[in-house]
Amino acid sequence: MSKKTGLIVPHDYKLLSIAAILEVFETANKLYKGAEKPFDIMVFQSSEQMNQEQLFGYTVNSIETSNLELDLILIPAFTTDDMSEMIAKNKKFIPWLQKQHKAGAELASFCTGAFLFAASGLLNEKLATTHVDACSAFTKAFPLVKLKSEETLTADGSLYTSGGSTSTFHLLILLVQKYCGNEIAVQIAKIFSIDLNRYKQSYFSTFRPNHLHNDTLVAMLQQKIENQYSTIEKLEEITKDIPTSTRNMTRRFKQVTGIPPIEYLQNIRVESSKKYLEQTQLSISEIIEKTGYNDPKAFRKVFYKMVGMKPIEYREKFRVQ
Repeated sequence: MSKKTGLIVPHDYKLLSIAAILEVFETANKLYKGAEKPFDIMVFQSSEQMNQEQLFGYTVNSIETSNLELDLILIPAFTTDDMSEMIAKNKKFIPWLQKQHKAGAELASFCTGAFLFAASGLLNEKLATTHVDACSAFTKAFPLVKLKSEETLTADGSLYTSGGSTSTFHLLILLVQKYCGNEIAVQIAKIFSIDLNRYKQSYFSTFRPNHLHNDTLVAMLQQKIENQYSTIEKLEEITKDIPTSTRNMTRRFKQVTGIPPIEYLQNIRVESSKKYLEQTQLSISEIIEKTGYNDPKAFRKVFYKMVGMKPIEYREKFRVQ
């Protein structure tokens, strides 16, 4: 079944952003071999904006009068540097975005579109990114959002954001991959000359544990994981003396750090293995043992998922001579 995909066309939108979004999704529809196209693209504006029946070849829908419940909503970048004024102009989109998300829609913003996205409150305590030059203003305006200024894109549950410029394409390819599969995503990447690995960016990034919080129980578990990651077989071993239930601990941990304890452990282990690959002569088998993995296949699978390349490829690329 086609995904009902809504592209908002707000005040001060950047035409290049709109064009990139439509080009990629329209191309995905053309390439798809199934009976139904993957994306049923619709355009939305506020009633006060609407002065023509069609935009970019699509019928314009009003956010005030349309009863459509969407699967995916796309928020483009903006031309203005005055984000406060932009948000004020586009404030009618905010309750509509909230309503659509509550009904089950996934939301994705591109570049400075993150400002309107964040104004909805939906990104509070969630990961996000935006154009690198706008990060300082974004942090001041939305301190509750977990801004990842160095990231090309973020995905936190059903909420997605991308950085500036060509980062738009990396998020678009990720969405195409999710809804259409790898084959279509690869074809899109080739057509638009986008490096598929770059949107993963993880092999350039470093996992930085978040210790800037006041939850003592979460801090206790973080310390245990960071100190004992190489010997932990089951997380229950190190949580049994923490005075709360496993369920509550997992909930609190994810709320504070952005990820569950098991993923935190995997990140710590992978980060350690990256350092061994960069700085030592240890074999892959020795590194696997030192980082707490018993199953080489499981280690390689987790490493590739998080880093975007195989351990041996990472060593060749980043080995300190």
